[in-house]
Amino acid sequence: MTSSGPAAGGMPPASGASGATGTALDALLAEVRAAPERIAVLFPAVARTAGRGPTDPADPGGLRTPRVEDRARAVLLVAAARAGRWPAARLAEEVTALYRYGDADEKRAVLRALDPLDDPDTMDGGAEPLGDAGLPLVTDALRTNDPRLVAAALGPYAARRLPPPAWRQAVLKCLFTGVPLDAVAGWTDRADGELARMTADYAAEREAAGRPVPPDARRILALFPDLP
Repeated sequence: MTSSGPAAGGMPPASGASGATGTALDALLAEVRAAPERIAVLFPAVARTAGRGPTDPADPGGLRTPRVEDRARAVLLVAAARAGRWPAARLAEEVTALYRYGDADEKRAVLRALDPLDDPDTMDGGAEPLGDAGLPLVTDALRTNDPRLVAAALGPYAARRLPPPAWRQAVLKCLFTGVPLDAVAGWTDRADGELARMTADYAAEREAAGRPVPPDARRILALFPDLP
């Protein structure tokens, strides 16, 4: 399992669960454990009741790191799935509905939650792991021009499950749109000669047009110094 943090499935603990924020989240967790079907109502309410904001002051938009509300929503969604002992098909239905009908912040949180929802250790004793059922959501997010969704889509879940051609195109989209390469989970492990070739073509086009080559493109090329 690819992991990006100390908590379940790569998602760090929700906002430290302290003070008023922790009390509010505890109340939401108690409610969703008693009635997992309430996730459709409680998931959007998280930011209003349990707080919002960056977990890293250097990343206020949450491109590289999950925001407070992303963490809380992931914890809530995992709790609902486990309490309901949802099979993978039911989990996919619930996650898809939250994504489809959510606003951009809620969509980002769903994308951030895909990794813990696909982690057998996180779901142990509860719901079945999500499997490939989250890939349509990743694909949809990667079609958008919202850098928050593109970045969230390229977390550990995509690093593990997105097919190589789609993953390479997603990395190139990051170069086009300015999404930082550090937002792409596991990129140094998945980068290959084909990605380097595509990046080299992109860099050559930029140079021919008299435009600067993004530093992240040079980082990819640096992994393949012998590229023809």
